[in-house]
Amino acid sequence: MTSEMNQRILLASRPEGRPALENFKIETVPVAEPGEGEVLLKILYLSLDPYMRGRMSNARSYAQPVAIGDVMEGGTVGRVVRSRHAGFAEGDIVLSHSGWQSYAVARGDHLRKLDPAAAPISTALGVLGMPGFTAYSGLLTIGQPKPGETVVVAAASGAVGSAVGQIAKIKGARAVGIAGGPEKCAFARNELGFDAVIDHRAPDIAAQLAAACPGGIDVYFENVGGDIFAAVFPLLNKFARIPVCGLIAQYNDTGPRPAPDRLPGFMREVLSRSLLIRGFIQREFADQRPAFYEEMAAWIASGQVRYREDIVDGLESAPEAFFGLLEGRNFGKLVIRVAE
Repeated sequence: MTSEMNQRILLASRPEGRPALENFKIETVPVAEPGEGEVLLKILYLSLDPYMRGRMSNARSYAQPVAIGDVMEGGTVGRVVRSRHAGFAEGDIVLSHSGWQSYAVARGDHLRKLDPAAAPISTALGVLGMPGFTAYSGLLTIGQPKPGETVVVAAASGAVGSAVGQIAKIKGARAVGIAGGPEKCAFARNELGFDAVIDHRAPDIAAQLAAACPGGIDVYFENVGGDIFAAVFPLLNKFARIPVCGLIAQYNDTGPRPAPDRLPGFMREVLSRSLLIRGFIQREFADQRPAFYEEMAAWIASGQVRYREDIVDGLESAPEAFFGLLEGRNFGKLVIRVAE
C-alpha cells in the first residue's frame, strides 16, 4: 500500500468564452489500488494541448466532453509504481491518457512502454507522440506535399506546426511558417529551417504572405483559422490541399462571429479551384503509427527534425499554463512536469 495522496484537477464548470480558474477544482484523494490487469502510475509529465478546450464544452464534437466533476483529460507519461499486469513491472515508463492528476490506475492494454534510452520521455507527448503524429499523418495523407510545392502552416513554432514544416522540407517542398512574435519567427527560420516565416501580428500579413509565396500555396495545414485563413485563402493554387487540424483562434468564441455571408463565394472558389478541404482527427490514421515512430525517430537522430519543449513545473500550474496555450504564450510543446 502506498501512503501517497493523489492530487487531481477536475472540471468544476463549463467556461463561457475564455476558461478561468473557477472552471477548475483541485482536490486531494487517497491513491487508488490497481485491479487485475491494471497498473498504478506515478505521473511524471502531463501534455497540455488545444483540443482540451473543446473537451471543456458540451457542444457537439468528435469526442465526449469531460463531465463536470471528472478529472481533466490529457496525455501523460508515468512510472509504474505497482503492477497487476504481466506485461509491466515496477519502474517501467509508459505513455498513458491519465489526465490532470499525480497518480492514476490504468489498464495495461491501454499503455505503451517507452524506452528512456531512446529519447527523452517527455517527447512521447510531443514530437514522438500525438502532436508529431498529427503533423505526420495529416500532412502526408491529406496534404501530400510534392517536391517544389509550397506548404504553409500557422503556429509554426508549436508542437504540430514545427513538425509540419520540417516534414514538408524532408519531402522536398518549400515551408512557409506563420508564428507569433520575432523570437518564434527566428526560431522557425533559423532552427527549424523554414524557408520563410511571417509574424501573424504584422499589420500587412496578407502582403507579406503573398511575397513569401510568389507561386501560390499548394498545401495549407490549418491549425488556427480566423484571420490567418483569410490571408491564406486568396493564394491557394488549383488543386490545393487543406488538412484541417485545429482552429485555435476560434476555440473561445461564444457564438457566431458577426460577418456577411461569405459561404457562397467560398464554395464557388472551392469548386473553381478544385480545392480539397479535409478535417481530420489523428486517430483516424492509427494504422500509420508504426511507420511514424520509425521515421520520426530516424529524422530526429539525423537532425532533420528538431523540436522545442516548454516545460512548466507543478500540476497546480496546469490551469494557468493552459490559458497561456490558448493565447499563444507557450514556446514549443507545452508540458507540465508533475514529478521527477
